[in-house]
Amino acid sequence: MSKALPIMFQGTHSDVGKSVLTTAFCRIFAQKGWKTAPFKSQNMSLNSYVTVDGKEIGRAQGIQAEAAGIAATTDMNPILIKPSRDNEAQIVVHGKPYKNMKALDYRGEFFYTGLQLIEQSLNTLMRTYDRVVIEGAGSPAEVNLNDRELVNMRVARMANAPVILIGDIEKGGVFASLVGTLQLLEEEDRKRIIGVIINKFRGDLSLLKPGLDWFEQYTGVPVLGVVPYLPNLNIDIEDSMGLSRYTTSPNKEKDIDIAVIQYPKIANFTDIDPFTVEPDCHVRFVTKAEQLQQPDLIILPGSKNTIEDFLYLKESGLAGKLKELHEKRQSVIIGICGGYQMLGCQVSDPFHMETTIKQVKTLGLLPISTTITKEKTTVLSEGTLHFAGKTMKVKGYEIHMGQSELSGKCESLIEMQHRREGCKTRDERVIGTYFHDIFHNDEFRKTLLNHLRQQKGLAPINDRVSFQALREEAFNRLANHVKQYVNIDVIEKKMVEFQQRGDKQ
Repeated sequence: MSKALPIMFQGTHSDVGKSVLTTAFCRIFAQKGWKTAPFKSQNMSLNSYVTVDGKEIGRAQGIQAEAAGIAATTDMNPILIKPSRDNEAQIVVHGKPYKNMKALDYRGEFFYTGLQLIEQSLNTLMRTYDRVVIEGAGSPAEVNLNDRELVNMRVARMANAPVILIGDIEKGGVFASLVGTLQLLEEEDRKRIIGVIINKFRGDLSLLKPGLDWFEQYTGVPVLGVVPYLPNLNIDIEDSMGLSRYTTSPNKEKDIDIAVIQYPKIANFTDIDPFTVEPDCHVRFVTKAEQLQQPDLIILPGSKNTIEDFLYLKESGLAGKLKELHEKRQSVIIGICGGYQMLGCQVSDPFHMETTIKQVKTLGLLPISTTITKEKTTVLSEGTLHFAGKTMKVKGYEIHMGQSELSGKCESLIEMQHRREGCKTRDERVIGTYFHDIFHNDEFRKTLLNHLRQQKGLAPINDRVSFQALREEAFNRLANHVKQYVNIDVIEKKMVEFQQRGDKQ
């Protein structure tokens, strides 16, 4: 198939740190001078990334490509599953919508199509790169699904890749989950496991040592590393499971209180990541009206199902609370993508692209009306933004199926080469845009935060961080951390030996 040496990371369950360790190895191999690419055959996530050619892939693979120092392509994530409602998802193939499918239909109708797509993409990467770092999903021991799975051991066999199994000690029962996973694997797949990594460790390693010795003796599988929990890692999280790290209540020690509305189909919430590194900001996610209180900034993030997520806002009382805060001029409200659509007067879905509900009246805070269209916009964008009396250049990306039209007077937010984008009220207390990563633009973020500080009678902070520089620092910090606690030399030796055997097990 290739010249590349592959390695695959699988886990005992979701959220064990597969994406983070894959990112670490992308940077580690790149530091060693190897041309390295990430690969995840099938990703289920509502956090997306737009490639330079305007295609959509899982955000984790885009970030992993950045860690490897390369441009992301759709071969790194040929299949993206974006849940839109219960038991239904939009299937994105090589960066473009394929169709909406129910789980049983996907498993039945799409399996062989998916298998062919995955093999083609993997072959391309294996021919092009020196190292391919492959990420699995969930657990390889899902015995009810393994006959038609497309993301774990079937991919490992396809790539003839050795596998490292990751266990998350933070959740408890790490030895039971590791041993149980190994015992549920088919014999041929168990032979692919070259070792395990125990992740997110906190405490005294000497207390864990008897368990490590027992595990190696009982299973015959080596422990390749115990990785301590690494706090304040400024790398995008994979999916909404990671939102549990955020609080719902304000932090009175911070000057700026930022509340992010968390609806059921929240998407691309990594837009708010830059605020988490600002020293004067506290970011929290809220799901109930009583949690909202009186934040300085409210962010309505993206949504994979704008209409049904807005109905959630109404039923939870959040919609009424947002209107109340707006009327009292107590908060600045910014909506991005689906959140922007909710700030308008109505959203229609005439083709049932996301829901069977044809139309809803929305918040009415901006004079726009949105129609969900059959075609999806995926593009990298840039323009000139006007806010708080300042003009600044901004870059971002757009991923949306809706088209929004002005239904009244509104000031645009961003001037682009051939169009104007976004909408804001004259007092700039309500702002909407399709630009994801808008807050990653350091100058705009600084201007916005200092504007909020001024409203509170606080002095501005002009010496703010560069988020992109922090991300590069985070990649190196993560790589150095993993190198300190994981036996990289043994792993590389095993990778070579595995390929030299030439044994497609």
